[in-house]
Amino acid sequence: MSEHTSTGPAVPVAAPETEMIPTSQPAPTPAAQAPAQPAAVPAPAQPAPHVAGPVTTTDGQLSVHPADAAYLPSTAGTPQSARDADKPYVTIVLPCFNEAAHVLQEIDRITVAMNSSEFTYELLCIDDASTDDTLEVLHQAARDYANIRVMPFRRNGGSGTARRIGTQQAHGEIVVWTDADMTYENERIPELVRILRDDPSYDQVVGARTTEEGTHKWARVPAKWLIRKIAEKLSNQTIPDLNSGLRAFRREVSLPYLRLLPPGFSCVTTITLAFLSNQHDIKYVPTSYAKRAGVSKFHFVRDAYRYILQVLRMVMYFDPLKVLMPPALWLVVIGVVKALVDMVRHPFYFPASTVLLIVSGIMIGSLALLSDLVVRSRTGV
Repeated sequence: MSEHTSTGPAVPVAAPETEMIPTSQPAPTPAAQAPAQPAAVPAPAQPAPHVAGPVTTTDGQLSVHPADAAYLPSTAGTPQSARDADKPYVTIVLPCFNEAAHVLQEIDRITVAMNSSEFTYELLCIDDASTDDTLEVLHQAARDYANIRVMPFRRNGGSGTARRIGTQQAHGEIVVWTDADMTYENERIPELVRILRDDPSYDQVVGARTTEEGTHKWARVPAKWLIRKIAEKLSNQTIPDLNSGLRAFRREVSLPYLRLLPPGFSCVTTITLAFLSNQHDIKYVPTSYAKRAGVSKFHFVRDAYRYILQVLRMVMYFDPLKVLMPPALWLVVIGVVKALVDMVRHPFYFPASTVLLIVSGIMIGSLALLSDLVVRSRTGV
């Protein structure tokens, strides 16, 4: 809600119905009886109450959300005029948590690749409340490299929180996500950006890994394959790599989906399924994947469980019929077949198990239809 000032006679400004602000207009004074008075200024409108969701300015930029203010220092906000002054084309979001030993090497690799390209860019390094010397290394790198912007968090929020806030605060039209652990081919970032620039039909480009070099490889490979197949089945899309951390996408397209990102590693899975579920084309570029530098923050059992939940959550959010209707129909069909068998064996006698199968199927099917109705009636994402 904006404030209006006038140099002429005072004009009352009507406030919205939810914020009725009484304004009074002084009676006009004849010029012959009293000297001219300064024009009255209407009372400023009170700020609207906070509601959940991203805070968007008039030009589509996202300011710091109040819920995210706990992560950022008080000096982290950038005036809008400064943001608009000289926007780069690419913003590379680099979350860092206890990466002091090798983050400078990663920064050098990224800057060399981007400096030799045709793109203007900024490297947004987010220190996720590291307990080692990562923040000091980043501040020193910001003094040595011209295109680095450091954003320190006051508390640890996870890679998903870092990527979400980094995307919201990005200045570039194209946002690149990658890691600071020397695993991804970050020298190929200009190649990913070039695809988006030259082909407007794609909204995201993902570096699809052809090898697996992470910890617990014996368990990660079959688990990732199973989760990827579930995601492909539920989304009706071929997904070569569901959770690659190297990707470039159009910032404007991603803004409505940022609030869906979880704080952990499954944020990359979420942004993939959000784009696919809303008919945004994704191009997959084969890339290699190196052994991680430093200590992995990935916990196999906990994070694999979160991956599965996030896949189901995202498909339920966009297309609940694919999750709920198949089991509902199977329960009804099994119940009807069992009822026919029971009818033959014991005429007009149906055990409780038969009734439970049919009733459960009907209830789940009704829930599926109701969920689909809610999704289709939703005005936002």
